Amino acid sequence: MTNNKTAYSILDLAIISEGNTLKQTFTDSSNLAKVADDEGYLRYWLAEHHNSDAIGSSATSILIGKIAEVTKRIRVGSGGIMLPNHSPLIIAEQFGTLGTLYPHRIDLGLGRAPGTDQATASAIRSDFYQAAMSFPAEVQKIQDYFSIENSSAKVRANVAEGVDVPLYILGSSTTSAHLAAQKGLPYAFASHFATAQITRALEIYHREFRPSKVLDKPYSLAGINVIVADTDEEAEYISTSLYTMIINLLTGTKERMKMQPPFKMTDQLRDIIQQHAVQQMLKYSFIGSKETVKKGIREFIETTRIDEVIAVTNIYSAQSRIKSYKLLAEIMREINIEK
Repeated sequence: MTNNKTAYSILDLAIISEGNTLKQTFTDSSNLAKVADDEGYLRYWLAEHHNSDAIGSSATSILIGKIAEVTKRIRVGSGGIMLPNHSPLIIAEQFGTLGTLYPHRIDLGLGRAPGTDQATASAIRSDFYQAAMSFPAEVQKIQDYFSIENSSAKVRANVAEGVDVPLYILGSSTTSAHLAAQKGLPYAFASHFATAQITRALEIYHREFRPSKVLDKPYSLAGINVIVADTDEEAEYISTSLYTMIINLLTGTKERMKMQPPFKMTDQLRDIIQQHAVQQMLKYSFIGSKETVKKGIREFIETTRIDEVIAVTNIYSAQSRIKSYKLLAEIMREINIEK
């Protein structure tokens, strides 16, 4: 038995359901964040994606401000900002401003992927590949802009200097684990879709970790897909929307289609989701009743020894999504009591 509690958080892509407007999607995210604020979630992160009819979190920093404005306690941030898409100076100014408006509540998670297809990445930034290769140096620029010592530099982000905005390194392979460890920063692994290297990445992060001004020991987060309902059968029904979205993504068929309504599970869909590519991508998905999901998440925490789970719940219905997150909060409180 251990007294270390596992924090629990939300990762939101502002998924747009068929028949829903973008504005309503943003309102749904705000309503969910208010619930999360009351249910003990540590943070509410938004992910940067581009050129997709199904994802509304493109202007990530603006949505972070909206969520922070309607909540009181919960931390709000990026999971993450895809730094090669941006100038580090501009990101420091944006998040320094957010950190001033909402003191001690803003997180800046940084990733190196484009969050889109190659053509769109080139449209965002013509030198994206070079910027991605310079990710460690670009992260250092962010750190410099936030430091008080940068006040004497020729180039400054004056609205960021000395502002409390913690940095997190995001990764979906082992590459960023080395960087997070070297810099002594928290490390968030995208195991909600990139499952193959989580064990190796966490091993690297813990082995190579160097204490820093922000952390004296490693702190790891891991993404999981979660759909909780009153029964396993209801959760399976709701999950058909997620499976359809993932299959379309993997096959390149209607990959930008909005999230479709759920339907009764068919034998054909059941066969498709047993295929290796789908199973691999959704390996860390916990779908079912409270009892079923609790068992799976407890085993995941015990195996990975992570400090925090960050749950992605892509559900067609906003009401079902809120209910799922409420049930997940109950699960996490129970797991932490049992530790």
